[in-house]
Amino acid sequence: MKTEFQALSIVVPSGTRITKGLKTLEVRSWLPEQLPLKNLVIVENQHYLNKDGDEELGHAVAIVDVVSAHPWRPDEFEAACANYWAEGYFAWVLENVRAIDPPLAVVAKRNIYTVLLETSDKRIL
Repeated sequence: MKTEFQALSIVVPSGTRITKGLKTLEVRSWLPEQLPLKNLVIVENQHYLNKDGDEELGHAVAIVDVVSAHPWRPDEFEAACANYWAEGYFAWVLENVRAIDPPLAVVAKRNIYTVLLETSDKRIL
C-alpha cells in the first residue's frame, strides 16, 4: 500500500550524515508550518534547488521526527555539520532517525513536499 509522507530534500552528503547520527540539526532560513513534524522523509540529492519548480532525482535515505526548532547558535556548528555559521537561521532538531537502506529513488523538490512510499516495503517505518 502506498502512503503519503512529507519530505525534505537535502544536498549530499547531509542526508547520509543524518542517517549515521552525525548530523542532528538541519539548518534552514525558514520554519516548518507546524511542530513537531513526525515521519519526515529525508531525500538526499546532488544539487541545491534554488528556484520554485526546481526538482531532480534523489534518494529517500531516512525518516526522522523534527521535534522542535530554534534560532541557530554558533555552538551548534558541529551538530549541524556546517561549513560556516551565520546569524538568522533556524536549527531544526532531528530525532528518531530511521535509515532507509538501501535508499529509495524519489523526486527531490524545494521546501516540504509530498512523496508516496510503499509502506509494505520493510525499509519504511
